[in-house]
Amino acid sequence: MRLIRFYSSRGLRIVKAKDQYVWDVEGRKYLDMHTCHGVAFLGHSNEYIIKAIEEQLRSVDVASPSFEVDVRDEVINALSKVVPKRLGNVALLNSGSEATELALKLARRVSRRKVFVAFTGSFHGRTFGALSVTWNPRYREPFKPLLSDVRFCRFNDVEGLDKCINDDVAGVIIELIQGEGGVNVGSKSFIKAVESRVREVGALLIVDEVQTGFGRTGEVWAINHYGINPDIMTAGKALGGGYPVSAVFTTDEVVSKLVIGDHGSTYGANPVACAAVKAATEVLIKDSVPTKASLMGRELMDLLTRELSGFRIVKEVRGMGLMVGIDLRIKPTKVLRCMQSKGVLALRAGTTVLRLLPPYMINHEDIRWCVEVVKECIEEVSKGVN
Repeated sequence: MRLIRFYSSRGLRIVKAKDQYVWDVEGRKYLDMHTCHGVAFLGHSNEYIIKAIEEQLRSVDVASPSFEVDVRDEVINALSKVVPKRLGNVALLNSGSEATELALKLARRVSRRKVFVAFTGSFHGRTFGALSVTWNPRYREPFKPLLSDVRFCRFNDVEGLDKCINDDVAGVIIELIQGEGGVNVGSKSFIKAVESRVREVGALLIVDEVQTGFGRTGEVWAINHYGINPDIMTAGKALGGGYPVSAVFTTDEVVSKLVIGDHGSTYGANPVACAAVKAATEVLIKDSVPTKASLMGRELMDLLTRELSGFRIVKEVRGMGLMVGIDLRIKPTKVLRCMQSKGVLALRAGTTVLRLLPPYMINHEDIRWCVEVVKECIEEVSKGVN
């Protein structure tokens, strides 16, 4: 029996992980700025979250959503402290893609329209519905036909919105900062214009916070930076502190149009997942995670910008909080390989962006270590390019 691989092997066997670090089979320590595409934002093996999961496993580990369990009430109470009151309804699911699927279904159910609008550079998952609103043709082309009623607008293009979003649209789905697409930050004027146009045509606004959400950008949710009010918001990755779980938050108006059976998930709202989300939410609050992400993110971006300013192959350092991209004039593969050899793990975004998604507890020493390695590796790769 062999594992089916959809990701290329990095050639690294990890045997231990704690907070912002991982160790390989030979005992070598690495600074993890990859964190499983941002999942371990609250740190590897967070003791508080592990304790909550262990306790739940010893009481009720599996229960259909048809039955009541205490931990579901507790997670609702915890989330109500960090989710906008307007989005006072939640469905707990398993992955970002599944959250996207439900969000699209809700938009069609409520609006009774068919068309969806997404944006160039978008990434919302790899299941059929989620893939349909994902921009990169490399992901979509082999699996067509997908949903046929999808229209892509240009990201950060205010002038194009009126032609792209009209009264046949069920929902507009957007990442405020595109992760997989290249750490592309939406301008405030553009995001506000999207919201305004959605309201004009009577569609639903879906904000994908799977990567940006739960403190990473320096606010609990990226919507707080932009002052917008989505009808539906998806979350995942950091939400369960490493446990596989996602969420769809929505309004009373949307929920009022639903009926029993409109959606279902065998593992949705699993008691152990609920315990993980509850504990992760408590960590977010008690440890002031967004504030720390904001401070450390500013330090990381400032130091990267200063230290990399002299390299011709570096176009830009951009991002928000601890969601950082270094846009290069080359593919980042060699730089990432070099960084791994020097003890820092990172990942790619888009075609040319080196992406850093560290845990919130990184410290000043970690940042200096990371920047030093990035600089050394870009310098090494630059010599081969010139």
